[in-house]
Amino acid sequence: MRTLSLFAAGIAAALTALPSSSQEYPAREIRSICNFAPGSGADIIVRYYSDRLSKLAGKAVVVENKPGAQGLLATDFVAKSKPDGYTIMITPASSTLATAPHLFKQLPFDPLRDFAPVTTINTLAFVIAVDAAKPIKSLDELVASLKTKQSHGLYGTGSNTGQVAAELLKTKLGLQSTYVPYKASTQALTSLLQGDVDFLSYDATWAFTQAEPKGRLRILAVTSAKRNSSLPDVPTLAELGMRDIDVAPWWGVVVPAGTPRLAIEKLADWFNQITNADDTKTFLARAALDAFPGSPESMAALLRKDMERWGGYVRLAKIEPQ
Repeated sequence: MRTLSLFAAGIAAALTALPSSSQEYPAREIRSICNFAPGSGADIIVRYYSDRLSKLAGKAVVVENKPGAQGLLATDFVAKSKPDGYTIMITPASSTLATAPHLFKQLPFDPLRDFAPVTTINTLAFVIAVDAAKPIKSLDELVASLKTKQSHGLYGTGSNTGQVAAELLKTKLGLQSTYVPYKASTQALTSLLQGDVDFLSYDATWAFTQAEPKGRLRILAVTSAKRNSSLPDVPTLAELGMRDIDVAPWWGVVVPAGTPRLAIEKLADWFNQITNADDTKTFLARAALDAFPGSPESMAALLRKDMERWGGYVRLAKIEPQ
């Protein structure tokens, strides 16, 4: 009888311990892995969300920067981390995950198999911009100007996304403008203001800072399907007749595949609380980002869709995988 009682007590203790352990997530600090260097725009976003996550979760969230290989080092690190809910990655997932298979000949991870999506958090438009000192005030006027030039002039950008947006625009408008790559946005701006290139295709975060306060750029259009909340008067390319152009990189949160569902659901709820907060929307607006809450399911569907869509974009832009 005593043996039976001890056995029953042991089973009860085990059954009680398992749910209690799960319910208490997180029981210790969480590592938040950042793909990019400290002080970068991406790092600022990661640290903002990580700080607010720590307040909701009641545990420290420690940011670890692992820059290198265009974000691949950090992404691979997370893919190979223990799937216990204590390693997360807040990342521009449309580039670090969705487009990666099309930009690199070999990846050390599988974007679908090796990660569990948590939720989307924000989205970023790209823009078509010109020198504000020039008389060009609309996309139609830019196109008319380009068509007076040999080979339809030049455009500058510093990213694959900017190149894709410009190449889609060229295809729709029958332009042959030549792509000029820049490693730094300051170099691109200097070239534009000196008349070395005719227009820029850049992210709205940087362009916004050069247009609104400084008056150096005039933004003619945004590449996203919807208008950017920080640029409410700037039309989308879709509104200007190019309805199937929607280039809007997005950020999301992922954890290693196999992470317990309870941890994923808690993280998704916390991140959506952060994204929907008024102070977050103000923070995002300063960087010309729009809030983009979601769910594990909606992020997984978007990731699969964008992996297919960006394959076509990369081929259109003739970007050679590295």
